Amino acid sequence: MDSRAIDQVLSELRATAQSAGSKAVPGADAAEGASFGDALKTALAEVSAAQKDAQQMAKSFSAGDPNVNLQEVMVNLQKANLSFQQMSQVRNKLVSAYQDIMNMQV
Repeated sequence: MDSRAIDQVLSELRATAQSAGSKAVPGADAAEGASFGDALKTALAEVSAAQKDAQQMAKSFSAGDPNVNLQEVMVNLQKANLSFQQMSQVRNKLVSAYQDIMNMQV
């Protein structure tokens, strides 16, 4: 998952937050486009794919594949690691927001 994909997920999160504040009808945003759940599933799938690709490339390099060089392996491993860390931060923010909402006085 590259930084453009992360930026896209964040912009979708912001758009969802803004539209949720302005709508009174629950479920009305489902007809307008991708839902928050879909965006999150897509982001998780991209992180998983990046990790699998990096692991496969590392296995190919360690097996002696002449078409794979060390620089590409290291860059892909770092990209996969960074995307995982970013997704972990998004998860932490979601959990924190959920806890804040649950602790609100009604």
